[in-house]
Amino acid sequence: MDKLKRIKKYSPLTETTFYILISLLEPLHGYGIMQKVEKLSNGSIKLGPGTLYGALANLVEAKLIRPQDNNQNTGGRRKVYLITEFGTELVGFEIKRLEVMLKNGKQLLKNKEQ
Repeated sequence: MDKLKRIKKYSPLTETTFYILISLLEPLHGYGIMQKVEKLSNGSIKLGPGTLYGALANLVEAKLIRPQDNNQNTGGRRKVYLITEFGTELVGFEIKRLEVMLKNGKQLLKNKEQ
Protein backbone atom coordinates (compact mmCIF):
# COMPACT_ATOMS: atom_id res chain seq x y z
CA MET A 1 0.00 0.00 0.00
CA ASP A 2 1.47 3.38 -0.93
CA LYS A 3 2.06 5.95 1.77
CA LEU A 4 -0.75 8.38 0.85
CA LYS A 5 -3.29 5.57 0.65
CA ARG A 6 -2.15 4.33 4.05
CA ILE A 7 -2.37 7.82 5.55
CA LYS A 8 -5.88 8.33 4.15
CA LYS A 9 -6.91 5.03 5.74
CA TYR A 10 -6.54 6.70 9.18
CA SER A 11 -7.78 10.19 8.27
CA PRO A 12 -9.71 12.00 9.57
CA LEU A 13 -8.39 11.49 13.08
CA THR A 14 -10.65 11.83 16.06
CA GLU A 15 -9.80 14.74 18.33
CA THR A 16 -8.67 12.31 21.03
CA THR A 17 -6.39 10.37 18.68
CA PHE A 18 -4.90 13.60 17.34
CA TYR A 19 -4.07 14.78 20.86
CA ILE A 20 -2.60 11.41 21.85
CA LEU A 21 -0.37 11.42 18.78
CA ILE A 22 0.91 14.96 19.27
CA SER A 23 1.48 14.32 22.97
CA LEU A 24 3.85 11.53 21.91
CA LEU A 25 6.18 13.78 19.94
CA GLU A 26 8.23 13.27 23.09
CA PRO A 27 8.37 9.95 24.97
CA LEU A 28 5.68 9.60 27.65
CA HIS A 29 4.09 6.92 29.80
CA GLY A 30 0.33 6.48 30.12
CA TYR A 31 -0.30 8.85 33.01
CA GLY A 32 1.89 11.48 31.36
CA ILE A 33 -0.14 11.13 28.16
CA MET A 34 -3.40 11.62 30.10
CA GLN A 35 -2.03 14.79 31.71
CA LYS A 36 -0.58 16.21 28.51
CA VAL A 37 -3.74 15.57 26.46
CA GLU A 38 -5.85 17.30 29.11
CA LYS A 39 -3.47 20.27 29.15
CA LEU A 40 -3.17 20.55 25.35
CA SER A 41 -6.96 20.36 24.94
CA ASN A 42 -7.54 22.97 27.65
CA GLY A 43 -9.37 20.36 29.71
CA SER A 44 -11.87 19.38 27.01
CA ILE A 45 -10.43 15.85 26.76
CA LYS A 46 -9.97 13.85 29.94
CA LEU A 47 -8.85 10.31 29.23
CA GLY A 48 -9.62 7.48 31.60
CA PRO A 49 -7.13 4.60 31.87
CA GLY A 50 -9.35 2.12 30.00
CA THR A 51 -9.91 4.50 27.09
CA LEU A 52 -6.25 5.45 26.94
CA TYR A 53 -4.81 1.96 27.04
CA GLY A 54 -7.30 0.72 24.44
CA ALA A 55 -6.34 3.64 22.19
CA LEU A 56 -2.62 3.00 22.75
CA ALA A 57 -3.01 -0.67 21.81
CA ASN A 58 -4.81 0.33 18.59
CA LEU A 59 -2.20 2.96 17.74
CA VAL A 60 0.65 0.49 18.32
CA GLU A 61 -1.12 -2.07 16.10
CA ALA A 62 -1.51 0.60 13.37
CA LYS A 63 2.21 1.42 13.76
CA LEU A 64 1.41 5.07 14.55
CA ILE A 65 3.19 4.83 17.92
CA ARG A 66 5.61 2.35 19.45
CA PRO A 67 6.77 1.44 22.91
CA GLN A 68 10.15 2.99 23.56
CA ASP A 69 12.94 0.44 23.88
CA ASN A 70 14.63 1.87 26.96
CA ASN A 71 12.49 2.54 30.06
CA GLN A 72 15.31 3.51 32.45
CA ASN A 73 13.58 6.76 33.45
CA THR A 74 10.62 4.83 34.87
CA GLY A 75 12.57 1.98 36.42
CA GLY A 76 11.10 -0.38 33.83
CA ARG A 77 7.68 -0.33 35.56
CA ARG A 78 5.93 1.97 33.11
CA LYS A 79 5.70 1.50 29.38
CA VAL A 80 6.86 4.62 27.57
CA TYR A 81 5.49 5.38 24.09
CA LEU A 82 6.73 7.49 21.19
CA ILE A 83 5.16 8.48 17.87
CA THR A 84 6.56 6.72 14.78
CA GLU A 85 7.66 8.36 11.54
CA PHE A 86 4.38 7.22 9.97
CA GLY A 87 2.44 8.71 12.90
CA THR A 88 4.26 12.02 12.44
CA GLU A 89 3.45 12.01 8.72
CA LEU A 90 -0.21 11.33 9.51
CA VAL A 91 -0.32 14.25 11.97
CA GLY A 92 1.23 16.53 9.33
CA PHE A 93 -1.35 15.38 6.77
CA GLU A 94 -4.16 15.97 9.26
CA ILE A 95 -2.90 19.48 10.11
CA LYS A 96 -2.84 20.41 6.42
CA ARG A 97 -6.33 18.95 5.95
CA LEU A 98 -7.66 20.97 8.88
CA GLU A 99 -5.91 24.15 7.69
CA VAL A 100 -7.68 23.88 4.31
CA MET A 101 -11.02 23.36 6.04
CA LEU A 102 -10.40 26.31 8.34
CA LYS A 103 -9.34 28.59 5.45
CA ASN A 104 -12.40 27.64 3.40
CA GLY A 105 -14.76 28.08 6.33
CA LYS A 106 -13.34 31.49 7.22
CA GLN A 107 -13.56 32.65 3.60
CA LEU A 108 -17.16 31.54 3.23
CA LEU A 109 -18.17 33.22 6.50
CA LYS A 110 -16.37 36.39 5.46
CA ASN A 111 -18.20 36.38 2.10
CA LYS A 112 -21.55 35.87 3.85
CA GLU A 113 -20.95 38.88 6.12
CA GLN A 114 -20.19 41.21 3.22
